[in-house]
Amino acid sequence: MRTHFLRGVSVAAALVVGAAGAPAVASPVGWTGGWESAQVAAPGDTGATNWSVTGFDHQSIREVVRVSRAGAAIRIRVSNVYGKTPLRLAGATVGQAADGAAVRAGSLRPVSFGWSLSTAVAAGRTAISDPVPLPVLGLDRLAVTLYFAGPTGPATFHPLASATSYRAAGDHRSDSGSAAFNENSESWYYLSGVDVVGATGRGTVVAFGDSITDGAFSSVDKNNRYPDELAERLADGRPTGIANAGISGNRLLHDSPGFGDSGLSRFGRDVLGEPDVRTVIVLEGINDIGFGEGGLGELVSAQDLIGGYRALIAAAHPRGIRVIGATLTPTEGCPYPGYDTPHGATVRAAVNQWIRTSGAFDAVVDFDHALADPADPNRMRPAYDSGDHLHPSDAGYHAMADAIDVRAL
Repeated sequence: MRTHFLRGVSVAAALVVGAAGAPAVASPVGWTGGWESAQVAAPGDTGATNWSVTGFDHQSIREVVRVSRAGAAIRIRVSNVYGKTPLRLAGATVGQAADGAAVRAGSLRPVSFGWSLSTAVAAGRTAISDPVPLPVLGLDRLAVTLYFAGPTGPATFHPLASATSYRAAGDHRSDSGSAAFNENSESWYYLSGVDVVGATGRGTVVAFGDSITDGAFSSVDKNNRYPDELAERLADGRPTGIANAGISGNRLLHDSPGFGDSGLSRFGRDVLGEPDVRTVIVLEGINDIGFGEGGLGELVSAQDLIGGYRALIAAAHPRGIRVIGATLTPTEGCPYPGYDTPHGATVRAAVNQWIRTSGAFDAVVDFDHALADPADPNRMRPAYDSGDHLHPSDAGYHAMADAIDVRAL
């Protein structure tokens, strides 16, 4: 077996050989989730303003992400979970991100899969790379470049990245400069995770939810989503990975075209499938209420949502994963159909009362209280409101992170 040494850590020590002779990850030095992107299928309409519908052909895409904790080496995960055919990845690199699409000189590393620089990711599957000898610190920004030599077809992707991705014609995975990357998008494509290895720590905390976890209306390229703000709180002295499994528009109980599989359906992949998960924060259900009240989906009751939460808890606890319940945040004044109705407010209040008092969760974070206007608790505090009375501003996301008792993690 080929051996690489990373700051005194032998990567060979982190591998065992599988039955077919390919390297398989073991855990002597322990992989931990450092960054996550929950995936959805490309939308069916050709009027989409992102690159997911047509996919890629003889193009390189460079995606910038921020890892939440330090490690001696990394690995990436490439998802084809919604693909109908194998995804042929001709090559990939990773390096320390500089400005825009640029990469810090000398930091670019090739990425291999089963010790090959190219791979085919089977339809419905995710490929995990070999360890990459790139030491990282918590809150480091990485640039991951994927090159596709032939047509991919519609792309498995994450629609709302609140971050800029870059595309270039041809093979530019080894470019440290940005000149060739002259197209931009605010989505992530195929890249579903970055894991770190070789450092002690307290495992991964997964933030699971909808657009409020996803960071809708936060400043682009500023990493101001509430899980990012939480990662900043934990960066000094608490080596815990934070993974964001939010999907804008996602619902707990029902699938939504364009907004992903239901929370119940994707929990196994997006939470239980993360490496070294210790805790999950569940903030999901406001879209179930809003879609139903607005006639865009099935009507739900408080008991329907409570049943969904109990199912997530029942799935997590046998694996030793703590579940923190997050109260649903204020919606009064929201102009979107269904999000500000008397019956919807009653359902939200009943759900929040159950989250606070049932004892079903291992801990509770009261995001409702953290964001509410003291003068009108059903409405978001103006300073924390992005303007649509549903999604927080950057200041609101900061307040959410501050509301979390880090000892509960």
